[in-house]
Amino acid sequence: MKLKLIGISLLLLMGCSSTRLVGTWKNPDIVLFDAYQVLVVGMVRDDNARMEFETSFVDALKEQGVDAMRSIDLFDVEFTSSERSEEELEEVEQQLLDKGFDAILFTKVVGTENRRTFREHINQVDQMLVRFSTDYLEHQEIYYNPEYYDTFNIYHSETSLYCICIGKEIELIWRGEVDVTEPENVNRTIDSYIKLVTKSMGEQDVIFN
Repeated sequence: MKLKLIGISLLLLMGCSSTRLVGTWKNPDIVLFDAYQVLVVGMVRDDNARMEFETSFVDALKEQGVDAMRSIDLFDVEFTSSERSEEELEEVEQQLLDKGFDAILFTKVVGTENRRTFREHINQVDQMLVRFSTDYLEHQEIYYNPEYYDTFNIYHSETSLYCICIGKEIELIWRGEVDVTEPENVNRTIDSYIKLVTKSMGEQDVIFN
């Protein structure tokens, strides 16, 4: 029973950390990057989640003294409801330049992965050499209990920072890859995601410091 309680505690602690930074990339030609007006784009199908995400990221940028705007306030419903051409996106880029924007912060989910874990189970080093009967009895629920395994999704997401440079193509400045475990609380997960990304950007002298 004590071992099971320890296992549950560890799983709960792991469950609190629903976002994990997998890796980052920074343009080798950029040492320090500051932006003054940023468009925040969250490519999310759910409008409420998109609004919450973009609002929170805009607030984080404004805390750094950066003027920022949500894409949900710039793109109308028709723009995001159907496929757009390269020419249309080039027009958007030019409109952003004309309005004084110098960067785009773009976040999207690039894939999902389904995982399974043992429920309330933890291996013990001194029980590696157990009897068959003990091992069988401990795990026999696998046969008949569909809830023996916990299933959950991991969402692979990316946040990219693009510089809008006058007379040049939009250039990638920084990219972070983040894994998000199936969120139970969307608002809390968004806050965790943004803190993780902005901390990493700050450590690499990109906007946040």
